[in-house]
This record gives sequence, C-alpha cells and structure tokens, in this order.
Amino acid sequence: MSLERKLIAEVLGTLWLVLGGCGSVVLAANFMPETNLGIGLVGVAFAFGFTVVTGAYAFGHISGGHFNPAVTLGVLTARRIEAREAIAYIVAQLVGAVIGTGIIVIIANGVDGFSIGLGRGESDLAINGWADLSPGGYDFWAALVSEIVMTFFFLVVILGVTGKEAPIGFAPLSIGLTLTLIHLISIPVTNTSVNPARSTGPALFVGGEALEQLWLFWLAPIVGAVLAGLLHHYVIEERAVTVEGYG
Repeated sequence: MSLERKLIAEVLGTLWLVLGGCGSVVLAANFMPETNLGIGLVGVAFAFGFTVVTGAYAFGHISGGHFNPAVTLGVLTARRIEAREAIAYIVAQLVGAVIGTGIIVIIANGVDGFSIGLGRGESDLAINGWADLSPGGYDFWAALVSEIVMTFFFLVVILGVTGKEAPIGFAPLSIGLTLTLIHLISIPVTNTSVNPARSTGPALFVGGEALEQLWLFWLAPIVGAVLAGLLHHYVIEERAVTVEGYG
C-alpha cells in the first residue's frame, strides 16, 4: 500500500473512533436522563470498542488500523514500522481526531442550549483529566498509573493478536473487546484516554484546564505503549523465535 492510502485510512479510522466514542458521550450518554434512556458508562465503553472493531475491519488491511499515536509508537518500538511512517501516521491521526470532534460539535449544536465548556450545563466533549476533570474525582497519580497500565495491556494485546502466529481474522474483535474492558475499568478515573489523539481533539475545542492537563494523556499512553513494545520485541517475540529454533 502507498503511504498516501495508509494515511487516508488512519485519518478516517481515527475520525470514526472519536466520532463513535466521544460522540456517544456527548450525544447519547445522558440522553433524556429523566426517562433513563441514556446509554451510560457501559454503553460508552461498548461504543469505543465497536468503533475500533469496525474501523479495524474496514481499514486494518490498508494501514494496520492504528488510529492512535500510542499504538503507532508501540508498533514502532516493536520494530514493525519505520520512524518516518510512524510520524506521518501520528499527524494523520491528529487530523482525524480534530475532524471527528468538529463533526460532533456540529451535530450537537443542532439542539438549543448546547455550549462547550467545563461549567454546569456545558458539554466538555468527553475530555480526559484528573481531579476536578476526573468523572470520579481521582487524583493525578491515579490517572497516571491508570493510563500507563491500561495502555500497556492494550498494546500487549494488539501486538499479540497481530503477530505471525496469531489466528487470522480475529485481531479487530480482540482489540475492540480489550478497549471496551479498558473503558469499563477506567472511565471513572480519567474518562479513559489510552489514545493521545482521542484526548487532543476534544481538549482543543474545550480549551482552558482541559488543554493544561492534556500533556499527561500524551505522556502516560506513550510510556505504556513503549514498555509494551519493548516487552514484545525483546521477550515475547524473541522467546517465540528461540522455541521455534529448537523445535
């Protein structure tokens, strides 16, 4: 595949991830709370998982279906992609995240009273954060540990199910279910990032404290992803090669 086709796939896949995941929070999570018709935390978790499953099946054969700078850096650390291509992927993912957030804002503005912000009655567009910006009021250290650990295991699964010995055709489903589980665990802590592009799109629109806290949702996912990439390259894959060699 040409790099141009790969980048288009990454833009569209990341756009779909943000639109489906963050859009479910903004448009459907608390829809008509007086009648209990909102999809709630569980619905949001599945929305993120479903977008990854469908996006990966649609675009995975073109670009690998990263849709996430942390995934790209984890794959780079595992030596499955070149640095130049990884940088281009990350730029494409950021473009997709911003466009996806913009579409959410356009749709949400179709109802009277919608406004973006951190105040009462305003939409924060599903930003990530800690302390006052954490859905459950969790502090900085809880947010840091959560994002590192969740991203680490996300990449461990991704690298495992996309390896040479993995069953063919099941990778998108496994990855989507893993992302769903991660959201079920960590939405109360940080609103769940594990994806710097997903965090950046909403933060750019909300501004203020959301932008001030954005750095953590780059640092922590990158740390978790790089650790997973190193583990996979130097321990898991190396062991697999050794066993095969002695077979």
